[in-house]
Amino acid sequence: MFNKVNLISHRLSRRKTYAENEEGDLLESHSGTGPKLLRILNLFDLTFLGIGSTLGVGIYVLAGSVAKDLAGPAVCLSFLIAAVASGIAALCYAEFGARVPKAGSAYVYSYVTVGEFIAFVIGWNLILEYLIGSASVARALSLNVDAMSNHSMSRLFTLTTPIHVPFMSAYADWLSMSVTLLMTIVLAVGVKSTSLFTNTFTILNLSVVVFVITAGATYAKPENWVLSVNETLQKDNNVGMGGFFPYGVSGVMAGAAKCFFGFVGFDSIAAAGEEAKNPKRNIPLSIVLTLVVVLIAYVGVSVVLTLMIPYYAQDKDTPLIHAFQQVGHSWAAWIVTVGSAFGLAASLLGAMIPMPRVVYAMAKDGLLLRCLAAVHPRFKTPFTATILTGSIAAIFAMVTDLDSLVEMMSIGTLLAYTLVAVSILILRYEWNPLKHNTTSLDAVLPWQREPTEDSSKKSKIIIFVLCILIVISCTVLASIQKSQVYHAGLIILLLSTAIAMLGLVLYLCFLPRAISRVYFMVPFVPLIPAISIWINMYLMFQLSLATWLRFIVWMAVGLLVYGGYGASHSTLERESVMLSAFSPEDDNSPLVNLLVMNEDTY
Repeated sequence: MFNKVNLISHRLSRRKTYAENEEGDLLESHSGTGPKLLRILNLFDLTFLGIGSTLGVGIYVLAGSVAKDLAGPAVCLSFLIAAVASGIAALCYAEFGARVPKAGSAYVYSYVTVGEFIAFVIGWNLILEYLIGSASVARALSLNVDAMSNHSMSRLFTLTTPIHVPFMSAYADWLSMSVTLLMTIVLAVGVKSTSLFTNTFTILNLSVVVFVITAGATYAKPENWVLSVNETLQKDNNVGMGGFFPYGVSGVMAGAAKCFFGFVGFDSIAAAGEEAKNPKRNIPLSIVLTLVVVLIAYVGVSVVLTLMIPYYAQDKDTPLIHAFQQVGHSWAAWIVTVGSAFGLAASLLGAMIPMPRVVYAMAKDGLLLRCLAAVHPRFKTPFTATILTGSIAAIFAMVTDLDSLVEMMSIGTLLAYTLVAVSILILRYEWNPLKHNTTSLDAVLPWQREPTEDSSKKSKIIIFVLCILIVISCTVLASIQKSQVYHAGLIILLLSTAIAMLGLVLYLCFLPRAISRVYFMVPFVPLIPAISIWINMYLMFQLSLATWLRFIVWMAVGLLVYGGYGASHSTLERESVMLSAFSPEDDNSPLVNLLVMNEDTY
């Protein structure tokens, strides 16, 4: 029984290892000699990929809806707070992008540092995130075109192909399916052609953002930021108290939680790490540049939007078009409408690029069907994975309602962010038995020494307890916020967990940590990763019960896939079985021959 438990524990925690060649590329110990992904994306391509993935639905919808319902004119502060939270997560991604520039993003990061099971969980949820993200953008693009046609397209689809199923779309959206399939073909043909499309559409998208900010500024009315209580109450009793903070500081924070998802997309840069030129330098730089550009765009548009018309008069679905129509410039609204189509097309491409690459990475490791890891000999793309995931996303876009899609978009992303931050903590305090501890002899302070086996074990226990305390604190805080009942026991529990978390972080500060340097490393470890974990968990607990239930169903399917196929077909499992059965006395045995065969032979 004890041996079985050890075997299961070993399977769940086994990790991938990489070696580095003379050019700085990471080579897997079991890598094959088949076609490889081409490194053709430079810093410009990666940055525009990140901007295109991020600056999509949010710029044309989020600013108006948050201003109207949650934050008022202070929506610009909500975006700023959300950018800080996203930036903390981006720092963790940037370090791993510098350390592990391989296709698969957070999946590979977790596989290298945490273990196979957690890596599968992350990869499985990233697939969900990218599927839903692609489908939701395609659906939003279709709705935008429908609005341009005065809703004649939706009326035609409702008449010809209605859908009478609860929680599904009212009609089969053939346009969103067609657009998704078209983008799938573009992706399958080659990532360089994809980057050309993305760069072109992103430039047009940024041009529209500049147009909105400059043209809208000419109609700015500062009095819209200082509306009195009487002015707002004359319009509606549910529009806050006027001024810059009509819904108070709590409204700004609630708006920040919603605006956080407007910054989701920079992880697509990390997912394309195996196709990036000089990835250890370009991935961190492109992530930072993406967040800076997107933040300026969000804040600029939200400021202009709330100065053009009062926050309570915003339109939740098409705020930019509505604002220009309200000031009497329909021509400008038409420019924004056309520009939004290009922006959403760039966002769709950005959302679809990482999706097959995560599947490719998991299939290459044997956790999914290995045929999905096939690289096209001519196009040098994960062709099979691209066609499969694109087709599934097209079906999602055709039959699923946009609201239902958006509800499931965030939970996989937040879980991935959390595990990446945890991986950073584990990696910094990890003991490397192959590394000679030469610095420990002269080092005076503990954190200037290399980790030992004992300190590494201590750090893992502390990180585990820290994560448990974070879950408890977020649960208590969410309960207090929803009930609005400030029970003394809950307050004491919240304060106790906060003090305990602070003590654990301080203890980690005094443990030896890895001294090896890479191009970019997260500063102020362990504080920054700990803050990232807390923020991500807090936002996860803000999601609805229905979202959690759907997430549980998706995870149940994933566990069946891992237990029924992935665990037994994993490349690491296969190597382990071969090594355990190896007989040095029989050098000509079939097993020995298998050990030296190419991975593609299996």
